[in-house]
Order: sequence, then C-alpha cells, then structure tokens
Amino acid sequence: MTNEEIWRVALEQSAIDCNCEPEDFLRTENVIAAANADPRARVYLPRPVECDLVSYGSNVVAQVSDRVREAVTGYVNAYPASFAFETPHLYVLDRALEPFGLAVCYMAEYFLPDVNALRALECPYTLRLLGPADFAGLYKPEWSNALCAHRRERDMLALGAYDGEKLVGLAGVSADCEGMWQIGVDVLSGYRRRGVASALTSRLALEVFERGKVPFYCAAWCNLKSVRNALKCGFRPAWVELTARDLAHVEALNRP
Repeated sequence: MTNEEIWRVALEQSAIDCNCEPEDFLRTENVIAAANADPRARVYLPRPVECDLVSYGSNVVAQVSDRVREAVTGYVNAYPASFAFETPHLYVLDRALEPFGLAVCYMAEYFLPDVNALRALECPYTLRLLGPADFAGLYKPEWSNALCAHRRERDMLALGAYDGEKLVGLAGVSADCEGMWQIGVDVLSGYRRRGVASALTSRLALEVFERGKVPFYCAAWCNLKSVRNALKCGFRPAWVELTARDLAHVEALNRP
C-alpha cells in the first residue's frame, strides 16, 4: 500500500465511525453528524454515541445525539480544532454535558504507518509468530494491551519475544473493523528499554500489511513510552478522538 491508500482507508473508516463522508475530515469548517449505530464501525466504540469528537487536524467532526447537538455544536464552534481537545477548554465541554448526565471520558491519539519509515526492527530475543490457538492461554493481565479478553474472536495474530522459553514481550492485532487492525503491545518490566516493543510492533505491522489490512496504533497523549514506540516503528500521528460517556461509566472507571 502507498501512504495515500493507507490514509484513504483510515478516512473511510472514520466516516463509517462518525456517520459522515471521508472528505468531511479535510474541511476547514466543523461538521456535526447525527449519532448512528453502524455495524461496520470499530467494535470498541459505544453505539450509538452521545458525543464523539474526531479531528485529523483541520476541523472537528462531532457525532452527537439529538439532545446534546446544540451544546456540542456551540462548543466545537467556539474554539479552533487544535484547542477543542485540551484543557482548559474541555472543562467548558464537561459543564455543557453535565445536565445530560455525561462527561468527557476517553481521549486518545491514533497513528498510521508511514511506508517510507516502517521497517522490521531488530530484537535481542527470539521472535515467534502466533495464531489464535497459540495465544489462547495468554489472556492474562500482563498481556492485556496485546490481547483483549472481552473480544477474543477479534484477536487475529500475535508476535511473541522469548528469552529461552520465557515469553517476555507480546504484540497482538485485533480486527476492530473490516479494513484496519489495531496493534497493542506489552513487555515485562525487567525487559523494557531493550528494543523489544519496537521490534514486535514494527514486525507485526508488516505482517498485517501482508494480509491486506492497514495496521493502526492508539495511545494516550500522556503515555510517552507508547508514543515513542509508535514513532520509532514508523507510525505517524493521524487523528485524535474524544468520547463522552455517562457519568456512572466514568465514575466506575475512577474507582481505585
């Protein structure tokens, strides 16, 4: 695939996720779309959403329910796209959503591979490509980024790093939608900063390409280790996304 083809796949998927057109993300004016439960959307996104904001950099595409449309429209039109996803402005959005029993919940940056930068990085440990039968017994807390216990049927492929027979790092890909597979990676604490994560991520991304899919990577802005891993492997920032959820859901996540 070329970079242009990769970005086109991503824009088309975002359009499915947000109930709009791919070109809407390239406009200079903001776009407000009606919430929709499309079965082709990425599986981990709640459907239908009450408030979901996406930006590829030039504007904000907001998918909203009818009851919050006015409040969210006023918010996104009050600030430039680059400011709408950060404090102190997010406090304004939170206050606007509070009467509806909602709050800002998930915020993340998404990365796409640059085919001119992506390459197989070296690993000091033995690497093994794993299929679903091989990683069926690996749904454990230490591998919770690489594999998703709640959607095991979506986990397509994994790559493990082994120190002898000990699994010390694992990257997995989840078929979160038809054309794009998300990469997640975990490395045991005693084996970090040795190039394991980048070797697993970069090589697994190439495996995804060989299967005709676009690999993508997600990280919180504050997770600098994960962001550095994405950049080292040849991934580049593509879009940012913010999702509001009901207050009960947010409060449950905040319990110690």
